[in-house]
Amino acid sequence: MSTLNLGLVLIILGFTLETKMGESMRFELDSGQTKCISEDIRTNAMSVGKYAIVNPHQGSLPHSHKLSVKVSSPYGHSYHIGEDVDSGNFAFTATENGAYTSCFWAINHQPPVKITIDFVWRTGVAGKDWSQVAKKGQVDTMEFELKKLYDTVTYIHEEMYYLREREEEMQHFNKQTNSTMAALSFFSIALCLSVAGLQVWHLKTFFQRKKLL
Repeated sequence: MSTLNLGLVLIILGFTLETKMGESMRFELDSGQTKCISEDIRTNAMSVGKYAIVNPHQGSLPHSHKLSVKVSSPYGHSYHIGEDVDSGNFAFTATENGAYTSCFWAINHQPPVKITIDFVWRTGVAGKDWSQVAKKGQVDTMEFELKKLYDTVTYIHEEMYYLREREEEMQHFNKQTNSTMAALSFFSIALCLSVAGLQVWHLKTFFQRKKLL
């Protein structure tokens, strides 16, 4: 594959990843229930999120429409906690590889109600506020797009290294599993042969005592 074609593939993949990581979601949550959403994030990747309860009426939200939110790392470290809120946002730089979790709890209410939540969670390149970058840097359109493209390709490059490390870990784990299974298989065969030998010896001894052999 030529350098030009590889560059085009990386660009297309970058914009695909950015679109995927930047899309919002909407889900419903019943009173007293919990819903958790996880995102696989690599070390040093930026992550930002924003959530809000959809107002079913005009004006202020009713007291029943409150929730608690907790964002935690794969090892249980908290990055954001919100209690009895109707909206909020968070931002952090990941210090651990793995699945980060955002959990939402709807407060108990009688009679039960169903609340709708808008949630946006962006990681990596998609987590950057490009409008602020352009405003603060006072760059022209071309320079702005080039910087955005450069950061996208850099992110893809780092993501490829991360995926390769994960692949090496999985290969090492598979080798260990295969070695363990081979040892267990050998032990099982040896045990079966030993039991069969004992049975033959026992029968031979029994027949000799009975003078049948």
